[in-house]
Amino acid sequence: MLIMESALVGKFCKPCCFHSRKGVLRKRKGMATHHLFSSEFNIMSLLSSTHPSVQAGALKRESSAGFVTKELVWPSPDDEIPFWKRDFPSWDASSEVPTDIVKDSNLLHIVHVTAEMAPIAKVGGLGDVVTGLARACLLRGHTVDIMLPFYECIQKQQISDLALITVYNSYHDGNWIPTNAHRGVVSGIPVIFIEPSNEFFKGQHVYGGSYNELEAYLFFSRACLEWMQVSGIQPDIIHVHEWQTGALPLLFWDMYQYLSLKKPRVILTIHNMEHYGECRQEQLSKCGLDGSVYATIDKALDDRTIGHNPERLSLLKGGIVYSNAVVTVSPTYLKETLCSRWLASTLIAHRDKYFGILNGIDTAMWNPATDVFLPAKFSGQNIEGKKLCKHYVQRGLGLASEGIISGNNVPDTMLKVPLVVCISRLVPQKGLHLITHAIKYIEELGGQMIVLGKASDSRFEGEFKHLAELHNHGPSIRILLMYSEELSHMLYAAADMVLVPSIYEPCGLSQLIGMRYGAVYF
Repeated sequence: MLIMESALVGKFCKPCCFHSRKGVLRKRKGMATHHLFSSEFNIMSLLSSTHPSVQAGALKRESSAGFVTKELVWPSPDDEIPFWKRDFPSWDASSEVPTDIVKDSNLLHIVHVTAEMAPIAKVGGLGDVVTGLARACLLRGHTVDIMLPFYECIQKQQISDLALITVYNSYHDGNWIPTNAHRGVVSGIPVIFIEPSNEFFKGQHVYGGSYNELEAYLFFSRACLEWMQVSGIQPDIIHVHEWQTGALPLLFWDMYQYLSLKKPRVILTIHNMEHYGECRQEQLSKCGLDGSVYATIDKALDDRTIGHNPERLSLLKGGIVYSNAVVTVSPTYLKETLCSRWLASTLIAHRDKYFGILNGIDTAMWNPATDVFLPAKFSGQNIEGKKLCKHYVQRGLGLASEGIISGNNVPDTMLKVPLVVCISRLVPQKGLHLITHAIKYIEELGGQMIVLGKASDSRFEGEFKHLAELHNHGPSIRILLMYSEELSHMLYAAADMVLVPSIYEPCGLSQLIGMRYGAVYF
C-alpha cells in the first residue's frame, strides 16, 4: 500500500566526508516495514556508537467516520466566495493517528531546516515530505522541530500558540541583522519561524519576492545555526532539505562546530536535483564564509562553470560534500543520479553516505475518511461520498448543470463522465506539452479535465492563460492558475483519474494521493 519516508538514525563517526573529516557510514540491516511508513532510511545518526538506530513510522488508523451526515449545499461558479475558500473546521492531523504506536527506546532531537512545510508554506512535494517525516518521528517519541522562514505570506491563523521566543542578531554582508524567532505548532509539530528585520521573505508567495532569494536562504541557513547557539540548543540531527539550506553544512563544520555546536550531525535530503543553488563566490561570502575557499572541485565548485568567467559554486554540491549523510527520495532516483546529471561524479565520490529512500504520503493528513476539506467523506468500504465530491466540484466549477437535484442524489449522467485531474507546478519537468495534448484529447473524447497549478516562468504562464481563456467557459475543461491546498484535496477526491505527465519524477506524490482518494493515475 502507501508508504512514507521515515528515518533510521544509525551510526556515524565524526563528521563529513572530505580530507581529514571523512566519515564512515554503515548500512543497517534487518529493518522491519510498517504498513504506511517505509523503514528503508538505513543511514543516519551522526552521534557516537552509543546511539542505536531508530525507526520512525506510524500505523494505519481505522476510521469509523459516519460519512455523509447532512444535506449538501451545492456550490456554483457564480458564488461570491469560491467553494474552496469557505471556512473549514480546524483539523489537527495528529488526532487521526492511534496512540498505541511503539516508541523508540533511544530518542533523538531532530531539527529540520527547510524552505517549505505543508500546509502553511507549501509549493510542492518538499513541504508534504517535511511535515510527514516530522510527524512520523514525533509519533515514535523523538523530539522534533522544524525551522522555517517566517514568510510574509504565511497565514498566521493556521499556526497554534504562536509566540515570540527569541530576539537575536544574525550575520549578513558585514552587518548583524536583528532577527526574531517565533515558536508555534502546525499539524502537531513544533515550528521555529525565523523572521529577519530586513526585506528577506517579504511578498505574497513563498518564492519570487523582490529580495535576492539565494542571499535570503544563505542568511536563513546561518540564522538557524545562530539561533541554536544563542539558545543553547544542541540537537542530535540537523536535517536540511534542498539547495536552499545547502550552505548550512558548510557553516556548521567550518564555523559553528568550532564555536559551540559540538553535538549535531547533518543530513541533507535532495528532493529534486534539477535545483542546484548556483552561487557566486561573493554571494557565499555574504554569510560569513570565504567563498573562494570553496571554489575547488572537491568542495563546492560548479563543475559546469569551469573555465567560465567567473566560475561559480553550487550550494547543493557543497551540501553533499559537507553533510554526514545524503538522502534522495527513491532508490531508482539514486541510481539515475549516479549515472547521469552533472553531480554524478560528486555523488559517486561520496557513495558510501548516499541513500535512496522511497518517498510517500502521510495517510493521516491525506485520508478521505477524515479530510475536513471534503464535502462528503468516503473510504474503500463506503465510496458513496466520492460521488458527491465529484459532483460538488463539477457544480462549483460550472462543469455540470445547476438544475435542481433532490438532496444528496447525483445524476448518473454526470457520474459517467470521466473526470481527469492534474495538480502540478507548471514547469518543463512536469511535461507541459503532454498536459496541453491531454486537454485536447480528453475534450475530444467527451471527458472533463481540471488543471490546478502555478507557473514560475512568464512564458508558460502566458501559454496556460491563453488555454484558460479558450476553455474555461466551456463544458469540459477548467484551468486554474493558482495553488490551493483546500482545492487540491477536493480535486483528488473528485477525480476518476489523476494525470502525472512528468518527463522525469524523482518519486512523485500525486499518484499516491490519487490512489488514496480512489482514483487511478496515468
